[in-house]
Parts: sequence; structure tokens; C-alpha cells
Amino acid sequence: MNELLDLSLVDWSRAQFALTAMYHWLFVPLTLGITFILAIMETIYVKTGNPEWKKITKFWMKVFGINFAIGVATGIILEFEFGTNWSTYSWFVGDIFGAPLAIEGIMAFFMESTFIAVMFFGWEKVSKRFHLVSTWLTALGANLSALWILVANGWMQFPVGMQFNPDTARNEMVNFWDVFLSPVATSKFLHTIFSGFELASIFVIGISAWYILKKREVIFARKSILVSAVFGLISSVFVIGFGHFSTQQVAYHQPMKLAAMEGLYQGKNGPGLIAMGVLSTKQSDPEYKQLKNFLFRVEIPRGLSLLAYFNTTQFMPGIKDLLNGNSEHNILSAPEKIVRGKEAIQLLKDYKMALDNGNADEATQLRAKFMSDDFQKNYFKYFGYGYLKSPTDLIPSIPMVFYSFRIMVMLGTYFVFFFLFAFLWVTRGTLDKKKWFLRLAIITMPLAYIASMSGWTLAEVGRQPWVIQDLLPTVAAVSHINASAVQVTFWLFAFVFTLLLIAEVKIMAKQIKIGPKDGGH
Repeated sequence: MNELLDLSLVDWSRAQFALTAMYHWLFVPLTLGITFILAIMETIYVKTGNPEWKKITKFWMKVFGINFAIGVATGIILEFEFGTNWSTYSWFVGDIFGAPLAIEGIMAFFMESTFIAVMFFGWEKVSKRFHLVSTWLTALGANLSALWILVANGWMQFPVGMQFNPDTARNEMVNFWDVFLSPVATSKFLHTIFSGFELASIFVIGISAWYILKKREVIFARKSILVSAVFGLISSVFVIGFGHFSTQQVAYHQPMKLAAMEGLYQGKNGPGLIAMGVLSTKQSDPEYKQLKNFLFRVEIPRGLSLLAYFNTTQFMPGIKDLLNGNSEHNILSAPEKIVRGKEAIQLLKDYKMALDNGNADEATQLRAKFMSDDFQKNYFKYFGYGYLKSPTDLIPSIPMVFYSFRIMVMLGTYFVFFFLFAFLWVTRGTLDKKKWFLRLAIITMPLAYIASMSGWTLAEVGRQPWVIQDLLPTVAAVSHINASAVQVTFWLFAFVFTLLLIAEVKIMAKQIKIGPKDGGH
């Protein structure tokens, strides 16, 4: 395990992974959602026999293909970075983290790759029904890929179903179903895929609105908007529902993240939910420089308690409670957790030394102590804290977490009304007259991406300093490589990814300008 680490190496490794993940996620949610929109459109074509629906399906299929190809390229690089930049992490939990990723590659990606070929090249070569099944299986495969990746991510935020092996210094899976059915993994998967459905629906509506404004392919655009508005409206409701479920899981398993989300510095019974607020640059506490005053805030009384616990009187710990401890509510202080974590690390070292020196009896005793229920519950539970230098390392970036949560929630609420009015006006045949709304639909497209990125910023920045909650901090997970090598590859990846993004936008814009009449065949 790493102990003396170059912080510049850690920061650059984090920046490189964040860059790769951000670019990859620009393509993923559209893939998740548009595949199901394609499947729905093709189902209507097969059921009705109306060739207009075939044309619609073929056009959006081309748009999907452009997005899918570039998304795969960025995703491959992301997986390699686990081994190159985060080898300690890969060693520490590879047996667990690798399992869902292997299943994703063997089952979901191969399934998606196989049927995507039939979906693109099988027109007029296979039966309508077989082609339709291929389209549905492509959609299922794309979302199964997301399932296994999000199961792995959920496990990192709530590690269950594993046991640490002191002989190998690795965590090993002991219960696959605990990992797979973890409430954190479940809520994360459902919230994420429905947000992808939402983004894809907004994308289709925005492009279709452009066609209506240009008075081109109006029938095609109306039909596309109708399908996407219904799909998006249903998805947006589920996004909010599973987002609420996800918040509850954060309250139970990542209280520091929730406290940072709400700017809750001191715990209280029935805390309010800050609907809007602006943080100042002034410290609210002389001891903790990360805690800032509010310039203003609009608070819903007892709203946070109701949101997280379904009651209005529940005690919710603040950042100070989690750092200083709270004996009344059985919250151990951060300094005590650090001490216990260091004891767990030291015992593991002593065991290794006894083995290396050939002291079999001593090694047996030390191993028995390490694996005892009492030690696992009261010391190994805080293993990762032993690598922290200060209790304040436990505080994530409060402004990033606080604002990203509110951006995500406000935009998510707006999307519900956006889909509702799009559906009402397209069914009433009045959408063409709402020029302002059609322009708004185009503007809403980048807002969907901002909401999606805000959600991931909240999830990943909010769990810092942990790579694996309570067990492995980011500073201990990085590979022993030259920081300058990471810096060079960071800028190289930034350049290449930006070129790929520009290429996608240009190719997609060209396809959209061609339109479904010619581009859909």
C-alpha cells in the first residue's frame, strides 16, 4: 500500500481520470436513451406498416451510430487508466471491481456489438420482426453495460459483500448478490439510466424543433417529438423518484456528502432543505477554513429531514459532528477513526513482518486478531482513515457539491414541465405556432448535458477523499509513476478527446442538415 505520495501525482491522476470520464459521459447518456427511442419508433413501424416511421427510425439510427462509435473509443481509454494510474486501487479491490466489468464486457458489450450490426445492416436482409428484436436487444445491451459499470461504482461508494485477506492485502468477494443488489448500486443505476433516457428525449426534441423552425420534414419532426415527449416525461418522473431514493442512501452511507450538499455544518433535528443559496468566501468557523458563510439562502423548514428520512424530526449530523464526534448520537470523531485506521494498518504490517521473519506462531496470533469480529468492526472498518493526515481531509469541496446538487435538481424539475408542454402542444397540433418553445427546445439540449454532468460531479466530488468509502482514500490508491508522464498524457488526451468531440459535432450536424429524406436511407 502506498504511504509517501507525491500530491502533484495524485492531483494530475485525478484530473486525467476526470477528464476521460467527463468526455466519455458526453456520449453515454445519449446512447442509453436513444436506443430505446429507436426501438419504440421501429415497433410503431412494424405494427402500423407506415413507411414514415421507418424513415424516422433510420435517421435517428444514423445519429446514434455516430455517437456510439466515439463513445466506445473514450470508454476503452477509461478502463485502461485503472491499471496505469490507479494500480494500488486495482490491486486492493480488483477481485471485486473487476467482476462486474468482466461481466459487462463478456455479456452486455458483446450482445450490443452483435445486434448493432444487424440493426444497421439488416434492413431488407432479415425479417421485420427479427430486425425489431435486434434493435431492442441493442438497447438492452447498451443499458446492461451501464448496469454493471454502475454496480461497480455503487460498490465503491458502499462496499459490501467482501472480506479483506491479510495474506494478499486484497479485498475478496464473498457474496456476489450483496454487491449486485446493493441499495446504493440499485438507486445509482436506475437514476442514471432514466437521466440518460431524459437527455436523449431532449436531444431528439431539440433537433426536431430545429426542423420545424426551418419548415423542413415537419411531419417527421412532429412524430419524433411525440415519441420523445412521452418517453421523456415518464423518464423524468422516474429520475426524480430514484434521485430521492439515492439521496436516502447517501444519508445513511455517506453522511459527509449529504452535509456538504446542504451546507449543514452543525447537526440538528429536522434540518431544513436549502432550495436556493449562495456561499460567500468568508469562513464560518475559524477552525475549519472549508466551511463558508451563506450570502443568502431560501430554506424549506424540515425539508431535508423529510427528504432523507421521511420524518420531520430526525437528527442529521453536520460536518462538525462528523469531524469532532457526537457521543449523544454515537458518532465517532474523525481523529479517533484515524487512530483506529493506523492501528489496523500497523497490525497488517506486523503480520507481514512476522511472516517474512518466519515467526509462524506470532503470525498466527496476529492474523487471528486481525480477522476477529471485534477488530474488523471497530478497527478495520476505519482502515482508510489511517492514510489521512488531518480530519479536515474528510471535507469534500463544499461549493462544487452544493452548487452541482442545486443545478441538477432545478434543471430536473424544469425538464418535467418541458416534456409536459411539448406533449400537450404536439398532440393538440399547436406546437408549430410556439416559436419561442421551439427555440427553447434547442437551448434545452446543452442544459440536459449540464444536468447530467452536475449529477456526476455531485456523486464523485462529494465522496472525496475516498476511492472506496472508508477503506481506501484517493491519496493511497494512485500508481507509483512519474507525475510528468501523467501531465503529458493529460494534455494529449485533452487534445485527442476535443478533436473527437469536434468531429462528432461536425459529422452529426452534417447528417442533421442532410435530413431524414436523404440521410435516413
